[in-house]
Amino acid sequence: MSELHKFIFEGLPVRGMLVRLTGAWTELLQRREKAGAYPEPVRDLLGEMAAAGVLMQANIKFDGALVLQIQGDGPVRLAVTEVQPDLALRATATVTGEVAGAAGLEALVNVGGKGRCAITLDPGGKKAGQQPYQGVVALHGDRREPLQQLSDVLEHYMLQSEQLDTKLVLAADGDVAAGLLIQRLPGEGSGNLGTTNEEGIGRSEDYRRIALLAGTLTREELLTLPADKLLHRLFWEETLRRFEPLIGAQGPRFECRCSRQRVARMLQSLGRLELDGLIEERGAADVGCEFCGAQYRFDAVDVGELFTPPRDQPPASSAVQ
Repeated sequence: MSELHKFIFEGLPVRGMLVRLTGAWTELLQRREKAGAYPEPVRDLLGEMAAAGVLMQANIKFDGALVLQIQGDGPVRLAVTEVQPDLALRATATVTGEVAGAAGLEALVNVGGKGRCAITLDPGGKKAGQQPYQGVVALHGDRREPLQQLSDVLEHYMLQSEQLDTKLVLAADGDVAAGLLIQRLPGEGSGNLGTTNEEGIGRSEDYRRIALLAGTLTREELLTLPADKLLHRLFWEETLRRFEPLIGAQGPRFECRCSRQRVARMLQSLGRLELDGLIEERGAADVGCEFCGAQYRFDAVDVGELFTPPRDQPPASSAVQ
């Protein structure tokens, strides 16, 4: 069962989270198999994005979806993870070229240096005129060097956007997607109440020590060790206060928000002429969800209903979804 663990280091300005996606991750991959399995490097990148998305969503107080998106000029044109406030998640990737067996982030999405990572906060129940917030960072460091790990990109983003020191360790395979986040808390006690986040960057010895310990975590340990054993192995000399883990219906889980009504609205936006042309050519408009694989079919009667005022609509069609 997928799980999220939150904890703080007693008396220190440092917090942490550990996520292990098991059932949520394997269900996502199984649904993808209908359209063809991802190449292994793409699968692992998407798993790291899913784990990171849960950690980032759980780290903020926000009533809306967090969307982590990477796009670029490599064989992976787009990879997206969406995590809702209740930790329901979905993810997908668009692969348009050949993927090498050991391809890293640069080879996947940043071949010509045009790769970008965007984090979007899309409010739920938007008010009139309210727009999503989006932060974008390039996939290179301060010296213009290409970054090879998603964790490096997101650490850079957190430093730029939140002015908070952050350590991320991410890993994924065909069974588990997992991540560990360690972050310096803003302010360090009553003597530092006037210290801004930016002024505190790199100044906490406690954070640096704990981040160094987190950095010793291996990929195999992150993917295989139970939470209790992993945290004890890393931080056995520290005093941790752990909170009740989030699992099951309260924890991370796969859930897609697609529906026939959403697809209908998308088709309406294409216009009647284009849809009529599609129906004439193919007999029906077939739309598949990239996230969960669900298929929706709209025949000529369905398309007619889309553009008929409600009071004039005939009985609903029984077209198969």
